[in-house]
Amino acid sequence: MNKSLNTDEQNPLGSKERLKIKRHEMQSQSPEERKRNFKEVPYGYSPEEAMDEAKRCIQCKRPYCIEGCPVNIDIPAFVRLVEEGDFLGAAKKIKENNSLPAICGRVCPQEDQCEKVCTIGKRKDTPSVAIGNLERFVADYEAKYGDGRIEAGSRKGKKIAVVGGGPAGLTVAGDLCKMGYSVSIFEALHEIGGVLMYGIPEFRLPKAILSRELKVLEDMGVEIFTNAVIGKTLTVDELLNERGYGAVFIGTGAGTPKFLNIPGEELNGVYSANEFLTRVNLMRAYNRSEYDTPIKCGRTLVVFGAGNTAMDAVRTGLRLGYDDARIFYRRSRKEMTARLEEVHHAEQEGIKFEFLINPVKFIGDENHNVSAVECQRMELGEPDESGRRRPIPVAGSEFITNIDAAVIAIGTNANPIVPSTTPGMHLNKWGHIIVDENTGKTTKKGVFAGGDIVTGAATVILAMGAGKRSAAAIDKYLETGIW
Repeated sequence: MNKSLNTDEQNPLGSKERLKIKRHEMQSQSPEERKRNFKEVPYGYSPEEAMDEAKRCIQCKRPYCIEGCPVNIDIPAFVRLVEEGDFLGAAKKIKENNSLPAICGRVCPQEDQCEKVCTIGKRKDTPSVAIGNLERFVADYEAKYGDGRIEAGSRKGKKIAVVGGGPAGLTVAGDLCKMGYSVSIFEALHEIGGVLMYGIPEFRLPKAILSRELKVLEDMGVEIFTNAVIGKTLTVDELLNERGYGAVFIGTGAGTPKFLNIPGEELNGVYSANEFLTRVNLMRAYNRSEYDTPIKCGRTLVVFGAGNTAMDAVRTGLRLGYDDARIFYRRSRKEMTARLEEVHHAEQEGIKFEFLINPVKFIGDENHNVSAVECQRMELGEPDESGRRRPIPVAGSEFITNIDAAVIAIGTNANPIVPSTTPGMHLNKWGHIIVDENTGKTTKKGVFAGGDIVTGAATVILAMGAGKRSAAAIDKYLETGIW
């Protein structure tokens, strides 16, 4: 598809005409159809829909959308190219700042970032331009009709080690490779991608699309070592002092699950969200006709939590075959942290939400399998340190619900393996690495860090933004030698 599709080149639209165009939402599978399969929910835009949506952008003089993007994509420029029908040019423009557009177009919370500050979205009667949908369309179009390649820069003869193959590490690797550095990624698991691979379900981010994006980095020359647990197989100091790496970036994430610390949590069928989603993703439970994944299925699944990970877990459970998949949350709907789109999709699919409920203990059968959970009703008090109203137990309100499995999705802690084996690198009280937020520099010379290992559990795009800042800082450090 090329610029010949543009019918407005001789008669460009004015702002008033653009504001009259209605936002195009993506067509998707029906709830009844999708809740029993792991296929991606939205179908994406057609070329005509994408061009029409792009016409809604008024190309404002101060593009707040760029400021709202953690990786600073030139959004007006790529949207203008979409409007003109130059989809491959739009893909090239995005990749100047973002090497993983098909991923970001699917999983980034645009409604809280670029689209939140979109100029036309500030009006009462005009929703923001669907920037995320357009990014997804462009990336998918390029995959079908372009080569998707990103050229590596002229080699500088210097090596960088990246510890962790998640969003932050992948971004660092891609940016430094474009600058001409030789980059090696050390990934602890047997598949690269981090949370993109083991955490986000197939129906939100198909593995084939993730693999496609990762191959772009491999084709650039990024060297990948899997099953490499830095802190065990090698240390950061060994990478710096014995393996010849000029700098190390740590992007190991916040992969240690938090637990409820209540009786019965050790029963079979009680999972952390990390374990549940990792089994489904890395052991291919989403393709049960070909893979026999050791994961319990039954009638009733309860997920404790109300963030994006909880939505992923409960919607995954429904697709695995649970007839009754529920969310139990100790606060009210107002305090939920999940994306509104994910909550909406879950409710469409028949997920039940029950609020102001907190588990007290899990109950098992004679075979040590979970069979029920005892819970207590809550009420909301004054706000706590998170700014949300604190849940307070209601005396005498205990009740029991029969269940076949439970997933605990209440957050994660910092992965301690690398920090605990890297002397001279300071941590905060939560075990996260302390860095200069503008550069990602740690307190140890030559070592940078970013993503969830620094901030705690956050979004994919924020981790990527941290990776971009660190890549620029690593380049400056290696060029000047100044720490």
